[in-house]
Amino acid sequence: MRARELPRRLGTVLATSLVVSSMIGAGVFTTTGKLLVLVPSPLAILACWLIGGVAALCGALAYAELASALADNGGEYQYLSRLFHPAVGFVTAWTSLVVGFAAPLAALALAFGSYLRAFLPGIDERAAAAVIIVVLTVLHSWRVSAGAGVQIAFTAVKVLLVLALAVAGLAFGDPSRLTLPANLGASPGSLGASLGSIGASLGSLGASLGTTGFAAGVLWVSFAYTGWNASTYVAGEIRDPARSLPRALIGGTLLVTVLYVALNAAFLVAAPAHILADRLDVAEAAATYRFGLAGGRAVSVVVLLGLVSTIGALVVTGPRIYESVGRDYPRLAWLSRRTERGGPLTATWLQSGLALVMLAVAGFEALLTYIGFTLSLISAVAVAGVFVLRHRRIPSTFRTPGYPLTPALFIALMLWSALFGLIELPLSGLAGLATLLVGLVVYRVVR
Repeated sequence: MRARELPRRLGTVLATSLVVSSMIGAGVFTTTGKLLVLVPSPLAILACWLIGGVAALCGALAYAELASALADNGGEYQYLSRLFHPAVGFVTAWTSLVVGFAAPLAALALAFGSYLRAFLPGIDERAAAAVIIVVLTVLHSWRVSAGAGVQIAFTAVKVLLVLALAVAGLAFGDPSRLTLPANLGASPGSLGASLGSIGASLGSLGASLGTTGFAAGVLWVSFAYTGWNASTYVAGEIRDPARSLPRALIGGTLLVTVLYVALNAAFLVAAPAHILADRLDVAEAAATYRFGLAGGRAVSVVVLLGLVSTIGALVVTGPRIYESVGRDYPRLAWLSRRTERGGPLTATWLQSGLALVMLAVAGFEALLTYIGFTLSLISAVAVAGVFVLRHRRIPSTFRTPGYPLTPALFIALMLWSALFGLIELPLSGLAGLATLLVGLVVYRVVR
């Protein structure tokens, strides 16, 4: 049975929850601590988060048109196979398996283990990461209907908790910390010093925008925004996709962008930069500094719940891509195996198995750059598919606002961040290019 023949049982609420829960994961609670090492200005860090949100929104607008025209499971795999060439679509699916889902699963699980260790000192974070991957894989491969209800509930709770964290941090933090260079830890003591600090911060912001560190920062932030296209992977099971998919993609992305900028501003005003710099558990560090040990523990619990939801969303969406590949390539038909009430069984365990391997061999920073660089290239090519869609006059019920500037801006931002990310951390970028080349080799074997 082809993916487009699957029963359409999923609604707009679930589609939106997949977008939101896929996006709000480890990145927003971990990335700013690492950004403080690369980017010298708190305002520049917030600019990274805003640029990432603008890029994600431009991508969501373009994907809404693609998804309305080609409403099958698989996302980029379907778009690039039909609009460019089957080889391009296959390489995209291969990259999604390795980079789009397995690597983020490993990175999210590492963050889960890090926060769990802060809550339960002495626990082995990599062992905890492996356990959460296995448990959620068993759950979501066993029963799809149960997973859908749990996903919606977890997403609603997560959004409310993130909003509460942002409000608390902004209400009780010190806004003057946003005007300090990242290597200072105290607030200015007078009006003159404050004005001087603001001027210095604006100068630091301007200087930061043209650096490879800032570009790498945008690349890292793009990992935190990964998931804005999550509902396209289950498009073949969405009721009324012409209406539901654009609403889910655009509404979910806008909501998360607002939450991300507010939450990271809250981190930066809650504690001095030197306290947060190079911390993977930056949310816990900010809360502990401002509210004491109890506040830090409370934040750790919030983050842990959020990470469980995001890991679950990846376990649900990713295997739909490989299942779709299995339906198209007889030699990979084993990927399309499903249980009676569960999801794609073999594809789900394949993805989680790769994540466990990456968990054992890679660090968090390397995974961030590897993911951001490779997915930036893939998403740029996918958004370019809008131009092909228009050229071929393929009908779509949704038209990208601001076309052709909107997709062109997205493509430019993705290529810019990928180029500078390759300059800043070349080994991770080269690993991404190698992944694409291996995908071509695999395609020649299975086509």
